[in-house]
Amino acid sequence: MSAQTWLIVKIKSFINSTSQTTSSAGPGLAFITYPWAISMMPLPQLWAALFFAMIIFLGLDSEFVYLECLVTSISDMYPSFFIVGNRRKVLLLAFCVVSFAIGLFMVTEGGLYVFLLFDYYICSGMPIMLFAILETVCVGWIFGAGHYYAILNDMIGYLPSSYMKYCWRFMAPFVLTVTLLFSLFKLTPLTYNNTYKFPMWSYAIGICFALSSVIVAPLWVVYIMSVTPGTIKQRLKTLCTPAADLCNRSPKRTLHQETRLFDQELCSLNLDKDPKDAISEEFSKICASP
Repeated sequence: MSAQTWLIVKIKSFINSTSQTTSSAGPGLAFITYPWAISMMPLPQLWAALFFAMIIFLGLDSEFVYLECLVTSISDMYPSFFIVGNRRKVLLLAFCVVSFAIGLFMVTEGGLYVFLLFDYYICSGMPIMLFAILETVCVGWIFGAGHYYAILNDMIGYLPSSYMKYCWRFMAPFVLTVTLLFSLFKLTPLTYNNTYKFPMWSYAIGICFALSSVIVAPLWVVYIMSVTPGTIKQRLKTLCTPAADLCNRSPKRTLHQETRLFDQELCSLNLDKDPKDAISEEFSKICASP
């Protein structure tokens, strides 16, 4: 019997024998069930240290990605303000302090219940699915699958399969919508360890948590519609029309010409001539262009 099979058997036997005090998913699985199973393996101290090191690095990795994505998005929206001095670092520090303050509530005696509310309503699939549907609709229908398909050629140097355009316009929105509806249909009241049922007022708090991220999209639509001049039809047409510099993008007008050299180098791998010759020819064209 391999070590992986042995570990799975031990975990199943432990869950079956203590089904009233442990959980087969969520924090109970990570901090109760797995540590118990690791304690029964050879060299348990080593495996315990590796397991919790994995948990720590997984959290750090997720934190870097989420914070950089959020801070970069805000900085790109207002570059003239946040790029000056250390304002971007101050913004990053502010998000870290707020996140740390929220995390303090989850390490109190009742912090596990707060954690479950965040995990069930904010980190669940419903807000994520809703944003994914909005993204596919914006890319496939508002910006246009054809425009995005042409930009991919500029970014990667070749055109992918045209099947991707049908996925962006039809397959992805349909699958995501069905998944969201199925999640809403299968939604059950929040419980802890299959024994404690959360009170009704906690559901209201959880719904507010879920709407805290989702409500930003319609609020921004209302704001941008109110500041755009013209009638309602003209505003919708203006806001749903892609920018001209994105639709009529010229490779010779890119800010960094070295990007075109890299694209040509990748494309030249499929040609018969030497990549260095292809790069030299592209460099000569750039130097000769006005």
